[in-house]
Amino acid sequence: MSTAHTVQADPSPGPVTGRIHSWDLSTGVDGPGTRFVLFVSGCPLRCLYCANPDTWRLRDGRTATVDEVMTEIEKYRPFLAIAGGGVTVTGGEALLQPAFTGALLRRCKEAGLHTALDTSGFLGARAGDDLLADTDLVLLDIKSFDIGAYHRLTGGDLAPTLAFATRLNRLGVPLWIRYVLVPGWTDDLRAVDGLAEFVAGLDTVDRVDVLPFHKLGAAKYEALGIPFPLKDTPTPDAALTERVRERFRAHGKPAY
Repeated sequence: MSTAHTVQADPSPGPVTGRIHSWDLSTGVDGPGTRFVLFVSGCPLRCLYCANPDTWRLRDGRTATVDEVMTEIEKYRPFLAIAGGGVTVTGGEALLQPAFTGALLRRCKEAGLHTALDTSGFLGARAGDDLLADTDLVLLDIKSFDIGAYHRLTGGDLAPTLAFATRLNRLGVPLWIRYVLVPGWTDDLRAVDGLAEFVAGLDTVDRVDVLPFHKLGAAKYEALGIPFPLKDTPTPDAALTERVRERFRAHGKPAY
């Protein structure tokens, strides 16, 4: 007596979804050209100078599918192409949602758009090689090169970011380093020199952006009822900013 077995096909996968905060168009600060910048929700770090505390928690974002985001991007695709731009995924922390981020980057590549990933690198291990193969540029935020200062500033560890930078270099992924200059926190020139020396050893680093600390996000903290930790910290003056940029240039990297 034989027994019939019914083989059921696996259900087709549903649409890839993520939690997003918002999107915007920007020029010159989130990668080359004019870019569609998607802010995803959720971040494991709590940087004292964070300008977007409203992106910290996944649950505060809204659910969106990759198709929905691509529909929005498609409205601007001709303009982005003419302006020499593309799409940047930022946050929050884009690698907190690697499946969503990877799927979106893949779709953008298939549409012929330049892709950029803005990340702290803290979750770099979550970025698979397939995701990175669809990433034309990584904007890597290195918060400090001093281990203790990094932890006090972010609540996280520096090592994963440096490991991610080394891996990106090995894979040949172009890199822009972003360094926020915060007086009393990241202006120690010995630490800057250490970072500049590390960056000099990364062949795929095309530029370093030294970004002066600002307080443009202070109103968001007030609206959320969260104390802004650096409310009494001054913004760096032009002379200090230029001195730090010169440290990177002295090690052979363009700095702006």
